[in-house]
Order: sequence, then structure tokens, then C-alpha cells
Amino acid sequence: MAPQQPTEAIRAGLDRVHGIEVRLVADFVRDFGPEQAARVLDEVSEVRDLGVIGVGIGGSELEFPPGPFADVYREARRRGFRTSAHAGEAAGAESVWGAIRQLEVDRIGRGTRAAEDERLLDHLAERRVPLEMCPGSNVRTGVVVDLASHPIRDFMKRGLVVTVNTDDPTMFGNSLAGEYRALADLGVTRREILGLARNAIESSWAEPESKRRLSEGLGAFA
Repeated sequence: MAPQQPTEAIRAGLDRVHGIEVRLVADFVRDFGPEQAARVLDEVSEVRDLGVIGVGIGGSELEFPPGPFADVYREARRRGFRTSAHAGEAAGAESVWGAIRQLEVDRIGRGTRAAEDERLLDHLAERRVPLEMCPGSNVRTGVVVDLASHPIRDFMKRGLVVTVNTDDPTMFGNSLAGEYRALADLGVTRREILGLARNAIESSWAEPESKRRLSEGLGAFA
């Protein structure tokens, strides 16, 4: 199947939802190696006009470190794509370091186990590297014992740029509203939740005008 066909189908479905802007991030799979990732990059480059704005990488984080994918990420940046990488979940802090140093990503997907390295936490805070955190997913996959054990609040207090995300709602049966509600039940304040939402807006790859409108919309909840 030509690469544009599934992407066109996804875009057609998304366009049926009025009032919500959705951009797409293509996912490389570590297990398939950098050669396959390079082919995926070529394919998504053909459908950028359908709203594909970035690339990320998932798969077996522990078994396939980020280093071999450095050239693919370098080429993705050259072509104008934004970049993220799933790191710091199945593997520890060294995986996050690899995503930062070798892949030079804009954002880190998860980053939960960055808590294992004080120097890494300082680096993330200083460089303002956004973390796409998924507390509910981390509980269900056993990365943390329960939500109360999740490091998200410590990261927030430390000044890291933390955002809240769902991971895969169809797999975990969650929603973004539910994630925020669960954090509120743990004592995360309304002001802190608004801060998380602002982080999400600022860390997004949306156009400046979209960010401005979203930021203004948060004012109604302040």
C-alpha cells in the first residue's frame, strides 16, 4: 500500500472532528532497525502536507538503544521534522541520556526513570527539555507501583517541564481528563494542573497562533 493511503485515511477521519486541530507524529520502531526507520522517514516525507510534523521512536527500549538511529534523526531534522523519543521507561536514565545526546530530541516520551539520576534531572530542568509523562500508563505497565509512587510531582517541584499524556487510551482505558482527575485526587492543585496544561501548550509543535489561542483559553480556568 502506498504510504499516502493510510495517512490520507487517518487525516480524513481526524478532519471529521470539528474544532480540534490534530497533527501527526510518525513512529519508528527500534526493533526493526535504523534502515527501516530511514525508509519510514522517506515515506512520511511524502505526506507532510497531510499534517505529519514530527517523528518519534518506540519499541523495545531496553534491547535497542538509541545510538544506531542517530543518522536517521539527523536527517529528519534536516528535512524539518520535530523529534521525540520514548525513553526512561523500560530502560533507565541512560536511555534518556542517549535520546538527548545521540538523537538530540526536542522532547522525551515518558522520562519516568530519569528520577534515578540527579545529574540528569538537573540537565532536564536547566535545558527545559519537555517530558511527555503518562502516569496511568506507567502504573499499568508496572514502571511504578501506584500513582502515589510516580515521580511527576517531584519533577514539577524541581522545575522540569512536565506534561500529562494518555499513552494509548484504547489499550489502557483512560482519558486525558481522567489523568488530570487522578492527579487532583492525589493533591495536585488546580494551579499546578493549569501549569501542566500550559507546559503542554508551550511544548507542543503547534503553530504560534494556535498556541496563543490555547493559552488564552486557559485563562477561563485560572
